[in-house]
Amino acid sequence: MSEHITPPAKRPIERFLNTVEWLGNLLPHPITLFALFSLFIIVASAVAAAFGVNVIDPRPVGAAGRAPDGVIHVVSLMSAEGLQRIVSHLVTNFTGFAPLGTVLVALLGVGIAEHSGLLSAAMRALVFNAPKKLITFTIVFAGIISNTASELGYVVLIPLAAMIFHSLDRHPLAGLAAAFAGVSGGYSANLLLGTIDPLLSGITQSAAQIIDPDYHVGPEVNWYFMFVSTFVIAILGTWITNSIVEPKLGKYHDSEGDAVRGDMGALTTQERRALKGAGWAVLGVTLLLILTVLPGYGVLLNPKTGTLAGSPFLKGIVVFIFVFFAIPGMVYGRLIGNMRNDRDVINAMSASMSSMGMYIVLVFFAAQFVAFFNWSNFGTVVAVKGANLLASIDMGAPLLFVCFIMICGFINLMIGSASAQWAVTAPIFVPMLMLVGFAPEVIQAAYRIGDSVTNVITPMMSYFGLIMAVAARYRRDMGIGTLVAMMLPYSVVFMIGWTLLFVLWVFVFNLPVGPGAATWYTL
Repeated sequence: MSEHITPPAKRPIERFLNTVEWLGNLLPHPITLFALFSLFIIVASAVAAAFGVNVIDPRPVGAAGRAPDGVIHVVSLMSAEGLQRIVSHLVTNFTGFAPLGTVLVALLGVGIAEHSGLLSAAMRALVFNAPKKLITFTIVFAGIISNTASELGYVVLIPLAAMIFHSLDRHPLAGLAAAFAGVSGGYSANLLLGTIDPLLSGITQSAAQIIDPDYHVGPEVNWYFMFVSTFVIAILGTWITNSIVEPKLGKYHDSEGDAVRGDMGALTTQERRALKGAGWAVLGVTLLLILTVLPGYGVLLNPKTGTLAGSPFLKGIVVFIFVFFAIPGMVYGRLIGNMRNDRDVINAMSASMSSMGMYIVLVFFAAQFVAFFNWSNFGTVVAVKGANLLASIDMGAPLLFVCFIMICGFINLMIGSASAQWAVTAPIFVPMLMLVGFAPEVIQAAYRIGDSVTNVITPMMSYFGLIMAVAARYRRDMGIGTLVAMMLPYSVVFMIGWTLLFVLWVFVFNLPVGPGAATWYTL
């Protein structure tokens, strides 16, 4: 007589995430969804324009992008001008979509490294030499640090993390989630200053000068806070992956997807020799690139300022991603014996492109939706109205900043670009919070929390389609609901943990958020 075994009861958080996943997966295929969103924006923009939906433009007269009449109107895309714009830009929306070229060019180099066996060998060397308990932390931490190199985390680390977890007989989507959380959810945290720092500080300075024309905001003003945030986000991301995401995903079976599990056997003598050769190739490429950015000599420095900021080196980072994978990949393939001539290299690049068909189709429709949404001014209008609502509420300083961070996170669901969102909202938030006694440096630090934590749950994030494409390799029926439900714990915990760190930092310990950064402002 068999005994009936009652399955263990699911935790409340698992039931909630299952509900989110179920609701999300009721939606059509992501490609269909973006197509429907595009049509919806066209119709909705016409309705909103007919009712005269608008807001006062908060940017000062003469500011770049400010409406001539000082009012931001919702623009109808069903008008003659709107339809002409759609027809004439349909192709360029697709070909000019920023992540498309970056992903495809980088993937050419990654494809060589992958098909030569270099990535598999490097992963096995990493796994056999690193403590297993630190793998998750290392991936989240590396994701955060990768933001210094712009797109590197999205196009390289996230797919690589899924491969590492798959090779370790762990759920590959948990690895993907851990890397995605670090790269995107921890976007503003870092140990070093990145390209986003001077961009945001310039916008903050312009907004601060509405109140104080002589106020200066440097790129380094949030460095202390963001340095510490790197470790906090890495620890939180590790805990969420190990305690919530991976247990919910359960045991992975190779039949769920089409990705091939990497060989995790010990390295052979030939593989070690080839890996060493690839290492020398990496060192050689690194030295050459260092020569191009040496102060006073480097040909890839900013020709006007002589610094890295705004330099060809940073603007062409995808080229170096390609080179860093292609050359060591070819060296490894040559030494291991599976890349003997140019045809083998070309076949490797072709194979990597053949796996991107779904992503390319998705990008076509996603690019249209993003363009239509921007043209309609919906995101800008909502951002300004939300900021005005916050300004009208009288509350204590800590609660005010908590609400500010939450509003920034909400706006980020619609305006994926950190600089685009801040360019619109900074002229409202910075003067408003300066008038109640807070320095622009602190206001910018709070904004960066909200701008980061919801990146992982919004399809408006530029690389969302790439994440979907990578995830689909491991789960054929992958839907938006599954991805959002998987990433939602990161968004919620990051929001709570990072906001708590900010409140303690500013209001309890009264620490500066960066070198020379003020906390309080007095007129």
